[in-house]
Amino acid sequence: MSTIENYIKKYDKVFEVSPSLKAIELSRKYGFLDYMVERYLHIFRHEAEDFLYSCNFPLKKSIRCNTLKIDCNELESRMEQKGFKLEKVSWLKHGYIVKKAPPKPSLGATLEYLQGYYYIQGLASMVPAYVLNPSSSDTVLDMAAAPGGKTTQLSQIMNNEGLIVAVEKSRLRVTSLLSNISRLGVRNVLLLRSDVRTLEKTTLSFDKILLDAPCSGEGLIPEDQSRKTKTSLDELKRFSFTQLQLIYTAYKLLKKGGELVYSTCSIAPEEDEMIVNFAIEELGMKAIKISGYPAENGIVEYNGVSFNEEVSNCIRFYPHKNGTEGFFICHLKKC
Repeated sequence: MSTIENYIKKYDKVFEVSPSLKAIELSRKYGFLDYMVERYLHIFRHEAEDFLYSCNFPLKKSIRCNTLKIDCNELESRMEQKGFKLEKVSWLKHGYIVKKAPPKPSLGATLEYLQGYYYIQGLASMVPAYVLNPSSSDTVLDMAAAPGGKTTQLSQIMNNEGLIVAVEKSRLRVTSLLSNISRLGVRNVLLLRSDVRTLEKTTLSFDKILLDAPCSGEGLIPEDQSRKTKTSLDELKRFSFTQLQLIYTAYKLLKKGGELVYSTCSIAPEEDEMIVNFAIEELGMKAIKISGYPAENGIVEYNGVSFNEEVSNCIRFYPHKNGTEGFFICHLKKC
């Protein structure tokens, strides 16, 4: 049996969910699957209904100013002339909330958007690239790159220098990735359409790796109500297995002393803390404390299972607490 299979067997209790009467009542009230609400009762306790209620409302639109093409003050001025009101986010270097927008043009149809002066991006989604913070001399791997929001942000942080190897398995999704790379003026990206696990067969190694893992998208419910009922418990377990495979691949491709940022647009501990715990306990990685963001700490105990204390160094964003999409981010180092 493989290391990953042994690990899943060891932590199989995480997936044992028996909905209580309270969970069933709340699931009917808010339109979620029973097992999901039972898990929220474990995560949020008395705040669970606040979270469920908040998922009924779309988030405020937000953008990232692309300094590869424009000064952010100039972008603010240009957008204001078009009837947009932008509010700078204090904890994001290039992030803005769109406080007001005209009927036309839409945010994705302005001349500024088409010229690549900004990227429409969730606030929490901007955090992983800032946490990884690659330098202009780094060789970086973006393991699941499409549609390109984080790839182009990494390039922006690196001032279009160094090298980013952006890997995307899906032929369809590569199209949007290529489009965004071109539109935002990115020049330091090598695009590879492949399963990222094929890189294990090469001699490549990386200073820094971003793994924004394919996931259930359980943090995106405010933007996509179908996710209230989209993922079964068995499907969630399959996501976890894939994520464990990917973080194991990231570990093997990372140089000694290198850094990995693992993130998901999910609030599921099965896709978040459980995966990071594997990297810490089975692979010997260290979780670096993330500070400077209005977020919650990682969950150390869940559904009767205890994770390594270092997992608390990870951060979580929630719509009802932070006004963002649900998001998980952890900063890991290979010792």
